[in-house]
Amino acid sequence: MSAIKRSILVSGASSGIGRAISQRLLLEGHQVIGLCRDLSRFSSHPGFTGIRLDLSRLEDIQPIASKLQKDFPALDAVVFAAGYGQFGGLEQFSFSQITELMTVNFTAQVFLTKTLLPGLKHKPHVNLVYIGSEAALKGSRNGTVYCASKFALRGFTQALREECGKSPVKVTLINPGMVDTGFFDTLAFAPGKQPSQFIKAEDIADAVAYILKAGTHYVIDEINLSPANRVIEFKK
Repeated sequence: MSAIKRSILVSGASSGIGRAISQRLLLEGHQVIGLCRDLSRFSSHPGFTGIRLDLSRLEDIQPIASKLQKDFPALDAVVFAAGYGQFGGLEQFSFSQITELMTVNFTAQVFLTKTLLPGLKHKPHVNLVYIGSEAALKGSRNGTVYCASKFALRGFTQALREECGKSPVKVTLINPGMVDTGFFDTLAFAPGKQPSQFIKAEDIADAVAYILKAGTHYVIDEINLSPANRVIEFKK
């Protein structure tokens, strides 16, 4: 494994998993370019540059991503950590809710990848790390749209890995179980409160750090992380 300091783009950097990943990478001395909806939520750090981008606005992705690639020519890794959850029976969703959930969790990731990929292929070593979900492994009740977005992302990364097989680009998907973050603030359920019943955002950051340090002669396809004891608590 190498300890080369790198220039890394992280989407969803202002909160939750993306924030924990950004903080871990900064601690290791990497340069972090963070895509955030709200730049004020990330305190200043000499190694961090925040760029405002709302991934629900697909028309903004290509011009902003193209500009940041010019502004940060050393960029050689991307962590796709943006996303959100919405659950319920399919009939409870409006058409606009379906569109936005699929856009942020899947389509925006594809747009961002397509924009950055041609330039990244010219680098000697590149990592694309996508934060998926255990919802990409098995469909669940009240998860029709959310599971669909994560299944789509998993299929995309599997196919992209094959497409990039002869290039320096390594594609990895991390599928976490229930992570104790603000993800559950607006939901009717949350993981249990005992330490064995949830994953911490820092655990995901550890996995990302491991992937980025891995040797160039192999690919880490997927990492599945689950709490030791899976417990769901419903809010009153």
